Amino acid sequence: MGADQGLTSGPAPGPASGPIRLFYDGGCGFCHAAVRFIARRDAAGCIRFAPLGGATFQRQIPEMDRRNLPDSLVVLSPEGRAFVRSDAVIHLLRALGGTWAVGGRLLAVVPRPLRDGGYNLVARFRAHLFRPPEGVCPRLPPALLDRFDP
Repeated sequence: MGADQGLTSGPAPGPASGPIRLFYDGGCGFCHAAVRFIARRDAAGCIRFAPLGGATFQRQIPEMDRRNLPDSLVVLSPEGRAFVRSDAVIHLLRALGGTWAVGGRLLAVVPRPLRDGGYNLVARFRAHLFRPPEGVCPRLPPALLDRFDP
């Protein structure tokens, strides 16, 4: 499979095409904030969440591919394509739909080296931006917790 740098063409995946998997750093407060942000805005419920290194991640991503993935956010499409860095953010924004999808399309116009440079800058300082979380699952309303996998 390998970490895909391209975006799928066509409409963003929805619940009918299966879940999008968002794997996140369970020990990162910034990643927890991002997961909370996305979970609250995913009205269609098409995104499922699991920590990097958890059982779901181990089962869904082959070991050889795991070695080359960043330790922040990894998105796995229903078709099995892995998205990392700014491409992952764009894929998530498009999946959220509405004005978020428009933002994703606008971000996609920016050349990838610039987008990824911004992503990497935030990733470098993310530990200083937010306190480390108490556990691997972000604090969310109970109604959203059923979208988290180990």
